[in-house]
This record gives sequence, structure tokens and C-alpha cells, in this order.
Amino acid sequence: MKIVVPMAAVAALLLSPLSASATELTVMSFNIWGGGANAGKPIDETVAAIKAVNPDIIGIQETKPEPDPCTAENCVPTGKSVAADLAKALGYYYYDQSATNPALWANAILSRYPIGKATKNDLGVEITIDGKRIMAYNIHLTDFPYQPYQLLNIEYGTAPFLKTGDEAVAAAKAARGPALDLLEQDMKAADSADAAFVFGDFNEPSHLDWTEAAVKAKLQPMVVAYPSAKRIESWGFVDLFRAAWPDVAAKPAFTWTPTSEPSAKDDHHDRIDYTLGRAKNLKVLKAGVVGEKAPEADIVVTPWPADHRATMARVSF
Repeated sequence: MKIVVPMAAVAALLLSPLSASATELTVMSFNIWGGGANAGKPIDETVAAIKAVNPDIIGIQETKPEPDPCTAENCVPTGKSVAADLAKALGYYYYDQSATNPALWANAILSRYPIGKATKNDLGVEITIDGKRIMAYNIHLTDFPYQPYQLLNIEYGTAPFLKTGDEAVAAAKAARGPALDLLEQDMKAADSADAAFVFGDFNEPSHLDWTEAAVKAKLQPMVVAYPSAKRIESWGFVDLFRAAWPDVAAKPAFTWTPTSEPSAKDDHHDRIDYTLGRAKNLKVLKAGVVGEKAPEADIVVTPWPADHRATMARVSF
């Protein structure tokens, strides 16, 4: 097992000196692909990937394997969640998000600190750290229809092809809006929190990534103001990765996917995995991508167990 952590390659955005009372946390979002089960692996490699980051809180998606068959229109998680096994191996607390709703697909939240009560729609939990009340939310949004494929004429289920950014935004709102409505309901629990975080596999790129600069760099085919992350940002959240790395051309940070080449005609690489944060005096100290090799990843872990790269950030508030 090889783990390389070139922290000089991980962004450092030191915005101001930390006060004595500031709390520092490392957070992580990771689609674990069944904890390796979809590739016939034990959880050891997933544990190694998490240990390489050493997060205080982690939002995990796909704690259960994908079924066979798993189609664009119908893919229900099966089997046992590996969240408890991961928590035991790491010495963490865990919470399996077991509700059935459009914002969840085999999700769990792991924490170095005890986990308190969950929100009404099971999308978030309360965690107390340094006497501060933290809300941690973790979502997994639908991948169908998938707008990058629709815009690039890549067949995926019965989804029609699209021609314009406006069409893509409308399709994204229709696909993921109901899940974000549930998140907005649960977000009321964070009104009095000292900090809140949203982790997730959004299955949608960011409006911060499909920009004129990205088109000019030939990273994206057109400008699209993708709505899901933008909606969460409208609630006061910061995209922690883009706060540290604002230049999308210099740092595209494709979390989807290490399983295909960037030149593949039947796929399109993108950043669809997120860590977002909200707090008074929030500072992003570093942020990066965790994956199988550089330069795609800032923290390199081999062998890599998942079909997504993970995202991490260290913050203070």
C-alpha cells in the first residue's frame, strides 16, 4: 500500500491569522463505490484513502454496492452498509442515513467526535466540537439525466440530447430540485449553528467550473450556470475547493472519473464531488483532491478503490 501526501501541492489559502479560540477541522467528501465492493475489494483500500486525509468529519456516498443490473433509470443500492466497518477500522463514530428520499443513495456520516440527532429528512447530523455546534449534511443527487452527457451527445439511458446551457440548467433543476428542497428544509437546523458543512456527490458540475475561462482552456464545451451548488451557495455556503483554487483552468480538479481517460468519447471528466462550508469568519486553510495519481490528485493513494476521486479541505472558524 503506497500513500503519498505532497502537502505542498495542496492549496493553502491563509486569509488572516487564527485567533486563539478558532476551531480547525479537516473535512472530506468521498463516494466510496460500495467501499470497494463494486470492484470486488475489501474495505482496506477505502480505509487507507481516508487515513491519508485524516478528516475530522467525512460525508460518504455509496456505502452499499450497486446492484446488477444498474441502469440509468433504475439503480437501487443493495446489501449491507460498510459504514460501521469503516468507523470501527478508523476509530470514528458513524451515522447511517437510512431514509429513502431523492437526496440519499446509501449515505453515511463519519466523525472523530460523537454524533448527535439527525435532521427531519435524514440529510444532516449535529456534532459538538470545542463547545461549538456543527451541522454536517451529506447528500447524493441523481445522475439521471446527466447534463454533460446530454450536451455532448453521449447516450445515457433515455435522456434526450440538449443544445444550450439554458436547457441544461432547466434539466438539472428538474432532476435535482426535489432533493435540494429537502436539504433546504433540513438546513433550518443550522440556523443557530456555529458552522455547517455540505458534502456530496452532486452528479452535476459547478457553475464555477463551466465558465468562459474553462471553455477557452478547452476543458468544457460551453458556459453553463449549473444550479445545484449555486443554490446551496445562495444559503451562505462557500465551495471550499474553489475558494482555495479559483482558477479553473489551472486547477480543473476532475473527481469524475479515474476509471476512464480524459480523451474517452463515451465519457466526460468533471468535478461533481463537493465540500461546502458556512461559518462566521470561515477561513479555507487548504483544499485538494484525493485520488490515484498526480497531477489529478493532490493527495495520492495507491491502489485507489473508487470510481470517484474524493475532495478534502481544512478550515478554521
